[in-house]
Amino acid sequence: MEHKRRKIACIVGPTAAGKTALSILLAKRLRTEIVSADSVQVYRGLDIGSAKPTLEERQGIPHHLIDCVAVDQPGFSVSQYKEMAGEAIESIWERGRVPLVVGGSGLYVHALTYPLNFAIPSDPVVRRELEVEYAPERQQDAWEKLRQIDPETANRLHPNDRKRIIRALEVFVCSGKPLSAYGNDFANAEGREAPYDSILIGLRMERAALYERIDKRVDCMLEQGLLDEVRRLSSLGLSRRLPALQSIGYRQLLEYLDGQVSYEEAVEHIKQETRRFAKRQISWFKRDKRIIWYDVPDNPLDWIAEQAADQIGCWLNGEKTSEDQ
Repeated sequence: MEHKRRKIACIVGPTAAGKTALSILLAKRLRTEIVSADSVQVYRGLDIGSAKPTLEERQGIPHHLIDCVAVDQPGFSVSQYKEMAGEAIESIWERGRVPLVVGGSGLYVHALTYPLNFAIPSDPVVRRELEVEYAPERQQDAWEKLRQIDPETANRLHPNDRKRIIRALEVFVCSGKPLSAYGNDFANAEGREAPYDSILIGLRMERAALYERIDKRVDCMLEQGLLDEVRRLSSLGLSRRLPALQSIGYRQLLEYLDGQVSYEEAVEHIKQETRRFAKRQISWFKRDKRIIWYDVPDNPLDWIAEQAADQIGCWLNGEKTSEDQ
C-alpha cells in the first residue's frame, strides 16, 4: 500500500516581512494551527526581542513550538526541533486541522521539508577542546579556520555564531569532511523522501524598504520594553554565552548593561545585525525553487492571504496550483 505523507503548508521569508500577520489571516481562512519555525521564539522569556506574537496577536489561533525551551538550556538543535515539531504536526492532523509552519529559520523549515541528514559525527570531548582552543576572544580565528576548511558553511554563518562554528569544526575534526558535505542544506540525502509533503509560500520585498521596516521595528521593540526584558534576564545571573542570550537584540543590550557599549551604539548594532540576518535569510530562501513568492508591500496582505489560501486549498485537494498550470 502506498505510503501517504502528512501535508504541511509553510510561510517563509526574511524577518519583518509580515509572516506572522499573514499566518493569522491564513489561519482564519483555513482550518490551521501554527507551528513556529523561529530559533529564538522557542525560548521562554525572549518575547519582545524575538517578535513573538502576543496572545492578542494570535487571535485564538493555537501556536506550537513557542515558549517550549528554557532560556538557560545550553543548546537546542535542529534535530530536537524536528522531533518536537513532528509531534505537534501529528497532533494537529489528528484534530482534523492543517499544520501551518511559519518562520524564517531556514534549517528548521528544511528539516521538515527536505530529508536532511542528522547522522553527523559528534564528539563532546572534541567539542570541549575546540571551545577551549577557540575561546570567545578568538572567535574571529575560529571563523577564519572554518572558512579555510569549509567555506560554504562559513559563508552561511555569522562570524559571531560561536556555537555553530564550533560545531562545524567538530564535524571536520571527527570525520575529516566539511559539514557542507553532509547535505545539510538542499541535498536530498541518498534519495530518501522528505518527512512531509509541503507547499511553501514566501514573502519578499525590496531590500531598502525591508531595511527601513527593520529599523522601525527595532525602535518599536524598544518602546515596548525590550530593555526591561533584557534587564530581567540579566538579573537571573545566567551565562552570557548561552545560545538564547546570544540572540540579536539580547546580546547587544546585555553588552550595554555590562558597560561595554553606549545605549546608542547597542541600538545601532541591533539594527545592523538584524539587517545582516535578513540578508542571509534572503540568500537562503532565494535558492529554494519550490517557494511561491509574493511581493510586499506592493500587494496588500489581505489579497496575498486570499491568493495563498486558494493555492493551499487546491494543493490540499490534490489539484494543480496556479504555479503549476
